[in-house]
Amino acid sequence: MGKKANDWKKRDGVVYSTSDSFEYNLGDQDSAETLPANQQKLKVLLDKKSRAGKQVTLVEGFVGSEDDLKELGKLLKNKCGVGGSTKDGEILIQGDHRDKVLQVLLAAGYGAKKSGG
Repeated sequence: MGKKANDWKKRDGVVYSTSDSFEYNLGDQDSAETLPANQQKLKVLLDKKSRAGKQVTLVEGFVGSEDDLKELGKLLKNKCGVGGSTKDGEILIQGDHRDKVLQVLLAAGYGAKKSGG
């Protein structure tokens, strides 16, 4: 049996409704417009928290749709030759590839900079 998706944490302020026609609206969260590459302000940093000591290159600050984020993540994974994932508006690249990721982002026209140590 799979887990049932429970989104009760997203429903701030709704306690109970007796109306038969009540339908809770979460808002327009999926209508995120992707900013052009030159207007993006991306941060490239090294992270190893909650990863059993393994290092990952983290790209955060992307503003846009989930599909565009996955496309950028795929480009970065291909250029670095490693695995990774995209979730919660962040791109994770396995290993310390900050310099390579920064070069690829700048070559693609994104506004990116190194962050952290």
